[in-house]
Amino acid sequence: MYLFLAFLLVPIVEIALFIQVGGLIGLWPTLAIVVLTAVLGTVLVRTQGRLALANLQRSFAELDDPTEPLAHGAMILLSGVLLLTPGFFTDAIGFALLVPGIRVAVFRYLKSRMTITQFQMGTGAQFRSDSAPFDDGDIIDGEFSEVRPKKDPAQPSKWVEGPLQH
Repeated sequence: MYLFLAFLLVPIVEIALFIQVGGLIGLWPTLAIVVLTAVLGTVLVRTQGRLALANLQRSFAELDDPTEPLAHGAMILLSGVLLLTPGFFTDAIGFALLVPGIRVAVFRYLKSRMTITQFQMGTGAQFRSDSAPFDDGDIIDGEFSEVRPKKDPAQPSKWVEGPLQH
């Protein structure tokens, strides 16, 4: 229902704003503002997007929770779409989503409305079923023996050759 209202009301608001602004400053200045906001928005989205990608890569490298960097990246992507859409209302929302403080507020609001049932990072080998941390004092004793190939290592193996020809 909300999506239907958005698709219905946003174009109506945009048309009303185009009529009002166009009546105040004229057709060509109105079109110039629309093109200028699209170009400026593209530049800002690219720089903010690079920062968001760097934050996401850092969270993966440090094995931190990537939820917030992913949400910021999604909001920056949405702001880019809104800024490229002609209109004053969508431009205002798009520029607002480029402000980090507003993105943090939106993220906190969305996070408060969601329930996370499970979150786990890393491979399964790092975690035990009883959720006990690793004890670095565990030592596993074992024996090994070196196995040498029976063939001469100078001869190539057959598995790298092409298919058999009959």
